[in-house]
Amino acid sequence: MSFAINTENPTALVTGATSGIGLAIACRLLDEGFAVYGIGRDEAKTPTHPKFHFLPADLADTASVTKAVASIAGPVSVLVNAAGVAYYGPHETISPAQIAEMVAVNVTAPLTLSNLLLRQLKEAQGTIINISSVTAKRGANTHGCAYGATKAALSNFSESLFEECRKSGLRVITIHPDLTDTALYRNADFTPDPAPDCSLTADEVAQAVWEAYSARSGMVVTDITLRPQRNAIRRKQN
Repeated sequence: MSFAINTENPTALVTGATSGIGLAIACRLLDEGFAVYGIGRDEAKTPTHPKFHFLPADLADTASVTKAVASIAGPVSVLVNAAGVAYYGPHETISPAQIAEMVAVNVTAPLTLSNLLLRQLKEAQGTIINISSVTAKRGANTHGCAYGATKAALSNFSESLFEECRKSGLRVITIHPDLTDTALYRNADFTPDPAPDCSLTADEVAQAVWEAYSARSGMVVTDITLRPQRNAIRRKQN
């Protein structure tokens, strides 16, 4: 059986829509004719577009997330969980508050949003797109084990949710980017090497999202891993 994806007046909800990968995805969806509701930290950085609607919400606060979803006018056919936070270093140097923040933003928020929107997404035969990380596929993530654990949880949830809901026509797509030139590493002691073959760009991730989303009805690209040709970082100067 082939399911038809609802493309009439499509509406997307994108988290992390004011920077990095989330912003790039929001802009790409706007270019493709979507109305986009974007959750982010800084309204001043939102896209200038008549179809973009900023939703002020704290992704670490379930009540705030629930309130944001309730303010959306009309059904959502695409949910993009792109927001993420990371703290790096030996695990004993990461504070309990930082661990709680990573779990809340990287795991609890996507699970909550999927829960709140799932009935309408299934009815629309829509799509959930989760931006995970290549660290979810690694057996060990030294100096980032808590972050890697949150992304592994998100990837596992995505796979399980697809199996649970695939008969309804819902698609669940997980993107696993490697080093990407964004602000994710603001809390790290390193940055991606500036050479163009050592990191991805946010626009490249957004392009992969669109290619997976626009696959023909009845065929689902459930998992994409994106990696730069070389693996190199630069330590920040103290």
